[in-house]
Amino acid sequence: MSKPKKPVVVYGASGYTGRLVCEYLREYGIPFIAAGRSADKIQAAMKSNVAGIETASYEVVEVIHTVEALTQLFKGASVVLNTVGPFAKFGPEVVEACLAAKCHYTDTTGEQDWLITLDQEYGARFAAAGLLLSPGLAQMYTTGEIAAQLCLETPGLDTLDIAVFWGGSPTIASTQTILVNAAMAKAYYLEQNQFVEHQADAGLYSLTIPGQHEAALALPWGGTSHPVWFKKDPRVSNVKVLGGVFNKPLMLGVPQIVAAALKATEDMNADDRYAALAKTAAGVMNTMPPRENPRINKSVDSVHASGPLARAHCVIFGNCNYKQTGMLQAFAAASLLQQVPKRVGFASGCQAFGHHELLGALRSFGLVQAPVLTVHT
Repeated sequence: MSKPKKPVVVYGASGYTGRLVCEYLREYGIPFIAAGRSADKIQAAMKSNVAGIETASYEVVEVIHTVEALTQLFKGASVVLNTVGPFAKFGPEVVEACLAAKCHYTDTTGEQDWLITLDQEYGARFAAAGLLLSPGLAQMYTTGEIAAQLCLETPGLDTLDIAVFWGGSPTIASTQTILVNAAMAKAYYLEQNQFVEHQADAGLYSLTIPGQHEAALALPWGGTSHPVWFKKDPRVSNVKVLGGVFNKPLMLGVPQIVAAALKATEDMNADDRYAALAKTAAGVMNTMPPRENPRINKSVDSVHASGPLARAHCVIFGNCNYKQTGMLQAFAAASLLQQVPKRVGFASGCQAFGHHELLGALRSFGLVQAPVLTVHT
C-alpha cells in the first residue's frame, strides 16, 4: 500500500525564503515536500540551512516548471506554498497546477501586477473550487496589513498611509524581482478607490520612522499589495505605501541601479529584457544573505489611518522580516489543513485567516512586539 502524500508542498525550497518556510513547517510539525528544479540544491539547503531539519518529516522532489509536471506533483497534497519569483513570470504555471490538483495557493510576492492578474484571471475560478488564492503572504505586506486592520477597527477611517522598514539586504530573488518589476510593470496607489500610477521619476521619499529621530529614505517599492487588497474593502478609499531598508547608502543606490538597468534595456523585447535584468540583478546580489540576527534585522510597520473626524496610528516593531515571512507561510498551511479559511478565492492573509490570528502567531514566535495603537475620535 502506497503511503499518503505529504499535505504541503514548498515550491522553491532551496531559496532563502523557502528554507525558512520549511523551518517553520518543522516547528508546526507539518510534513512537507521540498520541491524545486534541482534535488541536489534542495538536499544541500535542507541539511545546511534549515535548523532542526533532522527532526522534520519531509521529502525532496525535483520537478520541471510546467503545468503538467507541477500538477502531478501537487496531486494528493492540500496546500502549495510558492516562493519562486518573479511571480509574474514563473507564477502562472504554479497557479494553474494548483487549480488542476485542487490545492490552496499562497506565495510571498510583492509584485502588484501579479496580484491584479490573479484577482482578475484566477480569483473567481479558485472561489468556485472552494480554494484559497492568497499571494503576498509575507512580512513586507502582511504585518503592515495587520496594523491597518487594527486601525480600521475604529469606524469612520477611510485613508491608509502605510510605511514599512526593515534591516538587512534583499535576497537574490528579491533583487531580481525589484529590477524586473520596475522595468516591466507600473506601480499604483489607491485614490478614491481608483488605481493611480505613482510618479515614475519622483525619486526617494524622506519619511519619519516611529521610534527614532533620524529620517529614513523610502520608495513606492512597486506599489505593494495593500492598494489591491483594500480596493474591495468598503471602508477604505485611499491607500498609499512607501518602504525601504534602514541602510541609507543601500537605499541611495537603488534608484540609480534601476535607472541604469531601464536605460540599458529600453529597446529590447520582453524576453531579452528579462534576461538582461536578471543578469544585472545577479551583479548586484549573487550570494545568499546571512541568517537573520534579531539584534540587527529589525522591522517597523507603521500605519496612519484617517477619516473626516477620526485618526488612528498603529506601529508594529519586530525583527527578522524573512523569518516573519516563513512563519506566516507555515501558519497559513497549518490553518488550511485544519479548517476552511475565512474567505476562499482571491484573499489577503488577514482576509483569509484573520488579523488577530496572524498577529498572535507572530507574537507566539517572538517576532513582533505588541502593537502600539493610538486612536483619536
